[in-house]
Formats: sequence, C-alpha cells, structure tokens
Amino acid sequence: MRGLAVGLIFIGSLLGQATAHAGKAMQLMQDRRYSEAAVEFEKALAADPNDDTVRIQYATCLFAQERNADARKQFEAARKRLGERPGLNYFLGQLDLRDNDFAAAIRRLEPLASDTSFPKATYYLGMAYLGEGERERATVALQRATKNVPNDPEPHYRLARLYSMTGRDEEAKREYRLYDGARETQRLVEGEGRACMDALQEQTLEKAREVCERIADPHDARRMLLLGQLYVGKGAFEDAVRPLRASVELEPELFDGWHYLGLSLYWLRRYSEALPALQKAAELNPRYFDTLNLLAATYHALGDDKAALPVMEQAHELNPEDAKLAAALERMRAQQKGK
Repeated sequence: MRGLAVGLIFIGSLLGQATAHAGKAMQLMQDRRYSEAAVEFEKALAADPNDDTVRIQYATCLFAQERNADARKQFEAARKRLGERPGLNYFLGQLDLRDNDFAAAIRRLEPLASDTSFPKATYYLGMAYLGEGERERATVALQRATKNVPNDPEPHYRLARLYSMTGRDEEAKREYRLYDGARETQRLVEGEGRACMDALQEQTLEKAREVCERIADPHDARRMLLLGQLYVGKGAFEDAVRPLRASVELEPELFDGWHYLGLSLYWLRRYSEALPALQKAAELNPRYFDTLNLLAATYHALGDDKAALPVMEQAHELNPEDAKLAAALERMRAQQKGK
C-alpha cells in the first residue's frame, strides 16, 4: 500500500507540473511569444502526455509559427484520440493547403463552409478550389468569404484576381476597391490605436476620448475590443465596459472580450455583473491564470468562498510560485475546514 501511495503522490506531482507549464504557455501565447510557449507546452506534455487540450493548444502554437510538419503531427495525434472534430479539420485543412494538397484540403474544409464557428473556412476552401483548377466553385466560396469576413482584405483580393482571370472586369474592379478599402481600414485602425494610446498617456481622459472614440465601430468586434483594451490599459474601466460588451455581443466566443469585460466590472466593484463574464472567459480558456484569479476574487467578493476555493486551486496549480495567491489559498482552505 505504501508503494501505491508513493506512486499516486508522484503522479499527482507530475500532473501539477503539467498544469503549471500549460498555464505559463497560455500566458506566453497571449503575448504572442510562441517559441517560448512551445517549450512550455512540450514540458506540459512530457509530464502528462494524455492531456488532449494541451496537445491541441501546442499544435495551434506550432501552427502560428508555421512549423507545419510538427503542427500536423500534434493535430493528427489529437484526431486519433478524439476522432473527427471540426476544429481539428479546420487546422488540418489549412495545413493541407500549405502543403499544396488541395484535394485533401477540400475534403476537410467543405463540411465547414456553412459552420458559423469558422467564418474564414470559405476563404481557405476557395483557395483550395483554385489550386485544383475549379474556378466556378472557387468563385462561389470566395464570394461567401467576402460576406463572412467583410473586413478581411484577403478574400476581396483573391476574388478580384479570379474575376480578372475569367474576364469579369467590372466585378474585379469592385473587389479591388473593396480590397483597398479593407487595407485602408486596417491601416487606419493601427494608426487610431497608436493615437489613442498616446492621447491616453498625454492628455486628460475627457480629451483622450475624442481621439479614442474614432476607433469605435458598432459592427466590428475587433475594433470594439481594441478600444476597450486601450481604456483598460489606462484604468478607465467605466469607459471600457461599453465597447467590450459590444465586442462579445458581436463575437460571443471572443475570449479577450469576456476577460477584459470581467476585469473592468470587477475593478468597478460590479461583482454580480463581472461574474458571468469571467465564467464565460474561464469556459473559453480554462488555463489562463489571470482569468481564474479574477474569477476566484469575484466569488470571494460576493461572499461565495465555497465556489472560489476550487477556482483558486486551479489558479495555484497554473502558477504555484505566486506567493500572494498561495497564502490566500491556505487561509481560505483553513476557513472552509472550520465551517
């Protein structure tokens, strides 16, 4: 029995290491430090090779670095364990496209063309059809892509090229204009973001608002998210709430939108409103330390330490070196035992 107990302790230690490395990797991913994140994911998988969620996150990290063969290996390993899943086929289809295996890309991406969870799938499908020489199907797919992701320049550009190739000159001119407009919008958003950041640093909040509100577009989740994040960076949480709410209404699966909305509401002490936002963020990304820490703090502020404790334990597993959290966790454990 003692040997079994020692074995269980050892397994528990390994799982704790896996969680900590995975948590650090997700933090690095948020900062787009992909090479460093990949190293942490590798350590997490070495400690717990059966964690399919971490494997998929690792594969996505490799995909972002265009380490295509390595990414495919990890996605295929996940598919072997989990079976056919739309999210896996979405990335594998793009890897097929990168490898010029257009037929395979079409097989994987066609079923996703009507799935609103993957709005850009129609663009990649159109590119795969083009690679196979199927211009009519490519045209239909790219037309749908310009509707699914209207602010993305790429579908407009590819559709314009295709129209030019097939003698549809007026339609090509229209798409080139839309492409130029989308590119200009991207450039303006980048410039507006820098101008807003400078204004928030150098001017009063009242004057900075005049500059920052140029970013706002009630139909564009990413612009609203950017505006909200800039306000959060200044500590203008009241101003951040409106654009962040708009961002998650437009894109309900937008993790950053939910996280920053919950953060803003928490610092405004609007805890009952912060709670569902942080719960949603934790559901979308259960390994992000900052979200879990905020969620536990929100439960505590609402007087629900019973709900806060397991969330705090998850956060501690992700970042065991946080002394402040460790001390708070011990206090809460002691309090719960005394009840």
